[in-house]
Amino acid sequence: MSFLVETVPNFSEGRRLDVVDRLAAAVTSTPGAHLLDRTSDASHNRSVLTIAGESDAVADALEAAVAIAVRDIDMNDHSGEHPRIGAVDVVPFVPLGDTTMEQCVGLAESFGRRMSERFDVPVFLYAEAARRADRVKLADVRRGQYEGLKVEIEQRGREPDFGAARMHPSAGAMAVGARPFLIAYNINLASADRDLAVRIARRIRESGGGLPKVQANGFFIEELGCAQVSMNVLDFTVTPLWLIWETVRAVAAEDGIDLVESELIGLAPKASFLAVADRAGADPDASVEERLAAAAAFLRLRDFSPLQALELRLEAARSNVGR
Repeated sequence: MSFLVETVPNFSEGRRLDVVDRLAAAVTSTPGAHLLDRTSDASHNRSVLTIAGESDAVADALEAAVAIAVRDIDMNDHSGEHPRIGAVDVVPFVPLGDTTMEQCVGLAESFGRRMSERFDVPVFLYAEAARRADRVKLADVRRGQYEGLKVEIEQRGREPDFGAARMHPSAGAMAVGARPFLIAYNINLASADRDLAVRIARRIRESGGGLPKVQANGFFIEELGCAQVSMNVLDFTVTPLWLIWETVRAVAAEDGIDLVESELIGLAPKASFLAVADRAGADPDASVEERLAAAAAFLRLRDFSPLQALELRLEAARSNVGR
C-alpha cells in the first residue's frame, strides 16, 4: 500500500549543474513524484532535492536519481565544506499527512536494501530507522567522512546494515533513514571569520548545551564572501526559527558582528513560518501570504518565496499535474 511521504536526498555535487539537472530530470520524469525544490551549493559541493508524493512513486524517482549519481559522481574527486560519505550522501523519508513514522521506517529499510542490491553501495540506516543506538545520529554514521569510512568500513562495528563491508569504488556509501521534518537553515554573518561562525555554532547547538533540537556548524562561504552558521533544526516546535535567529544575533553581537541574512535549504512547514510571523507581530487576521512575508522579513530570508512553505508548494505541484 502506498502512502504520502517527503524525501530530501542530498547528493555530493553542487558545482557541475549539468549533473544536478539530470538528477532533477530523473525525478520529474517519474509519474506521481513531485520535485518541490532543488538547491545547489558550490562551497558545500552539494545539492538537495525535495520530493513528495505517494511512497511507490517517490521510491521509483529516487532509484532513478541514485542510478545517475552512482554513474556521474566520483567521490575520489570530491571536495567540499559539508560532511559526506557518498555520492548519494543521505536519503531521509519523512511522513506527511496521515502517514506514520513506522511506515517510513519500513520504506527506509526496503529502499536501503534495494539500493545496496542494485548498485552495490553499502547502506547505513539512521535516525528512526537505525538498528543500533550509535547510528541514530547522522553525524555518528558520517564519522570520519568518506575518507575515514573507506578505511574503517571493514572494522567490527562499522559494517553497513545492507551490502558488503566495502565502499563502492566511486560512489562510496549511503545513509538511509526515517525522521520527522527537518529544516535546513543557515545564517550568514557580516564577517568573513570562519572561526567566529564555528564558535557561535558550538554555543548555540544542543550538543554544546545550547538550543534543543538544533545541530550547527560554522563555514566560510566563498561565493558569498562571508562566514555562515549552518544548522539543521530537528523540531521547530521545540526551538522555533525566530529563537534561532535572535540567539545567533545576540551571540554574534558579543563580537560586534551583525547578521546579513538567512536562508532555507529546501522547504519548511507553513507552521514554522507562521510562528515567526507571530513573533514579528504580524496581524493574525492577515492573509497567509502576508504573514509569510512578515516572517521572511523578520528572518531576512534571502530569495524567499511563499512556495517555500511545504504545503503551498505541494498544493501547487498537484494542481499543475496534467496541465
